[in-house]
Amino acid sequence: MNKTDLINNIAEKSGLTKKDVEVVLNGFLGEVTDALSSGDKVQLIGFGTFETRKRSGRTGRNPQTGNPIVIAESNVPAFKAGNKLKDAVK
Repeated sequence: MNKTDLINNIAEKSGLTKKDVEVVLNGFLGEVTDALSSGDKVQLIGFGTFETRKRSGRTGRNPQTGNPIVIAESNVPAFKAGNKLKDAVK
C-alpha cells in the first residue's frame, strides 16, 4: 500500500474527502518528522512508538575498491510496534 492507497482507503471509510484526508495525513507525517528531528519520540498507545536511535560509528568497505572507509555515528528513525498492532498481525 502506498500513500495514495492509504488516502483513498481512509477517505472511503471515514466519509471525508480525499483532499481533507491528505491534509491530515501530511500534517501527521510533518509532526512526526519534526518531533523526531528535535529528539522527541511519538507514542501512539496500542499502535507503536516512533523514535530515534543512535547508530555507532564503524568501519566499512567501499564495494568498488575494497578499501576500508569510516562510517560516522548517526541518528536513525525507528519504529517499535505496540501490542495491539502485534496481535493484529499475528
